[in-house]
Amino acid sequence: MEHLIQHFRKDEQPFIEQVVGWQREVEDRYAPRLTDFLDPRQRFIVSTVIGQSDDLTVSMEGGFQASERMRMIIAPSYYVPEEHDYHLTIFSVSYPSKFVQIKHPDVLGALLSLGVERGKFGDIRVAENTVEFAVAKEVADYVRTNLSSIGKVKVHMEEVGTSSLLQLEEQWEESSCTVSSMRLDVVLATILNLSRQKSQSLIAAGRVKVNWTVREQVAFELQEGDIISARGFGRLKVIMTEGRTKKDKIRLQIGRLEQKL
Repeated sequence: MEHLIQHFRKDEQPFIEQVVGWQREVEDRYAPRLTDFLDPRQRFIVSTVIGQSDDLTVSMEGGFQASERMRMIIAPSYYVPEEHDYHLTIFSVSYPSKFVQIKHPDVLGALLSLGVERGKFGDIRVAENTVEFAVAKEVADYVRTNLSSIGKVKVHMEEVGTSSLLQLEEQWEESSCTVSSMRLDVVLATILNLSRQKSQSLIAAGRVKVNWTVREQVAFELQEGDIISARGFGRLKVIMTEGRTKKDKIRLQIGRLEQKL
């Protein structure tokens, strides 16, 4: 496993070891293993680790088109999963939208306040007058019974099928820039056209995530493929590095995410 770990960041090693444990479990039992909802970085790690074995396969499903968070099935190569094997439940939430507007953080906060782990919740889709979210089927009844309000707003929930779900269109607007280093504060300031001091304040305040993990170290080193999200500024991607300029600055190809429902 050492040759594998060296390609990932040190703080990702505990998750890698967990995935290796899942792999051994499937190999020993010769039966599929269903994970909780995983973010794209976690799924990349799972696919990389399991990809070392010719006898196992991975598949994933999140309920929505272009889901960000998905459950994965690690299974022997003979196994062909069906939709119901992912044990997903999608809820639609209606509320009096004429008087108040529910936002994504409101929904996430209400779900977490139920005492259920984040890994049991998938994507949350918010439109003008409705909300939809995915949960693991094993906690669906508990959520249905206990989620009666979001914030101070009374809500009504019902289970829906995948054919009527809110569809999210993602478009990455690509551009190029040059940076003096791959430090998080430097790249963030350059892409968002902020002062270095402002970008450092955002990071120190815990408002910046890299690959869905809060990073509070301004000198955190970014790599190709990293996804950066800064609260209030949207989501960014380090697509690739393109060498250096004559002044020894790093050329970056970056993307900014635009989402439309």
